[in-house]
Amino acid sequence: MKPFSLFTVVSIVLIVTASISTLASAEESIQLSKPPTSLAQWYKPQNKRNVWQHNMFKLRREIQAVKEYVIANDKPHAKKWALNLVEHYRKIAEMVPEWKDELELGWVNKIKAAATQGDLKKLSQGIRKIQTSCKGCHNDYRAQVAAIYRAPDFSNIMVKLNGKDVTYSDFMKMLMRDVNRIKIASEDQNKTKAMSSLLDVRQGIEILRSSCNNCHKGDTAKDYYLGNQTEGMLDRLESAIDTGKNGRALGEFAVQACARCHGSHRIIYDLKNEIE
Repeated sequence: MKPFSLFTVVSIVLIVTASISTLASAEESIQLSKPPTSLAQWYKPQNKRNVWQHNMFKLRREIQAVKEYVIANDKPHAKKWALNLVEHYRKIAEMVPEWKDELELGWVNKIKAAATQGDLKKLSQGIRKIQTSCKGCHNDYRAQVAAIYRAPDFSNIMVKLNGKDVTYSDFMKMLMRDVNRIKIASEDQNKTKAMSSLLDVRQGIEILRSSCNNCHKGDTAKDYYLGNQTEGMLDRLESAIDTGKNGRALGEFAVQACARCHGSHRIIYDLKNEIE
């Protein structure tokens, strides 16, 4: 599975924050609505493709097309995209029957009629109504759906450490402690311990690399994710420890190697665990 972009992660965090603010005050427990289980059949691994997601992409594109062609007074193209919109909007009820009552199917019929008749004013009004229904559902469910069905699942991944199987979560905690030991030892001017901890980090990265490469298969991705770029940062960190000026080098590694992946994977994975 490809990692989420920074834009996607920030969007999800903002959506979750907005959902939380409407569901509970600071003194109350937080409750996030879970989507119907029937949605699972339209996502991997139950489906070969993330069909639901692509249907949403189609709807977003069709809404944009209709609005732009209405502004341009282009009735033929507005009709074309409106009829596609009607088809894909109705699919929502077929794919997840539990959400049928939440849909504006009456307005979809009006959109079809307006598009067929070339009534751009009514067509524009119908699009606004549809967008309102989309926004309401997205506010209630989009973050949770992304977390449940689009986040990578690390729960079943095991890594070999000294001949023993260790859970991915426990392994990451050990790696984090090794990184912190570098900083602690350096602060206390214990170069020997800092170098020893750096060696543990190098070994941990090597173990971690094999699991990352299960998803990031391309040469460019392998180089980027814990590959040559990360090795270069570790080399610079080793030199900095040797000179006693490793603060900047350690910060570079922590941000570019650790935080970069955590931003793509850990935030959404933690949310996934809370929901499920």
